[in-house]
Amino acid sequence: MRKFIGHDDARRLTKQNLLEWKDASLKVLASKTVSDVYLTSVRTVLKWAVNNDRLETNVAENVRIKVSKKQRSREQGFTTDEAVAVLKVARDYQPKHSDNPRTREAPQTTAAKRWSPILCAHTGARIAEIPQLRKQDFRYEKGIPVVRIAPDAGSVKAGNYRDVPLHKQLVDLGFMTFVNDAAEGPLFYPTSKKKDGSLPGRTVAGRVSQWLQAQKVIPEGVSPSHGWRHRFKTVGRELGIADRTLDAIQGHAGRTAGDEYGDVTIAAKASAIGRMPRYEY
Repeated sequence: MRKFIGHDDARRLTKQNLLEWKDASLKVLASKTVSDVYLTSVRTVLKWAVNNDRLETNVAENVRIKVSKKQRSREQGFTTDEAVAVLKVARDYQPKHSDNPRTREAPQTTAAKRWSPILCAHTGARIAEIPQLRKQDFRYEKGIPVVRIAPDAGSVKAGNYRDVPLHKQLVDLGFMTFVNDAAEGPLFYPTSKKKDGSLPGRTVAGRVSQWLQAQKVIPEGVSPSHGWRHRFKTVGRELGIADRTLDAIQGHAGRTAGDEYGDVTIAAKASAIGRMPRYEY
């Protein structure tokens, strides 16, 4: 925006400046990006400036874009056949051999590609929440293997932790053995790569998504990040599992004030996940 309007003085910023910048941005960016990222960022900063007596008015307050709802031509989640195709690719993945340590794929990245899809399938988690997991995020509670998805490990959209029991298929595939054999710390990226303020788990999640896209197993119209979340909720509803239980597993906010009363216990979640089908592949 500074480059477009030719200065960096917020006191000189006008609504007309923003309208012209908005129109220019819409020529190269999606309307949702301009609305939800560009204009929202400017509006938020200027609001802070007004609240803290740095500016008298927020000239961005009424500069908005009406974003039309995206039309869908199919379901948002993976079908069973599509899910199986993704899981097969992940199961059979082998990194390219390289004699050069600098170009050799880190074993943690390989593990992320193999385990992330099936973990998403059986937890309904966001793809970005998986590669940031650490060994200490897993435990047994009354014999039930449980993963805690929490801000301590990295970015969690809702900002709150949640405990998710693991499906028996994950145990049968050897995932808890993988966890037990792993070194302390992150499971899916080298500890040495983590720097203050960085989000290495998110970087790995991006690599996993790009890799799956390159394998051509992500159908058009399905997000590699949310395809599993939609499928998890769909399958759960088909089985008659209460939405509140599914929300608690996936980290979705309750829909009513009544949803805030009482707790969805690990036992209740484990019962629900135990009803979810295995993937035959």
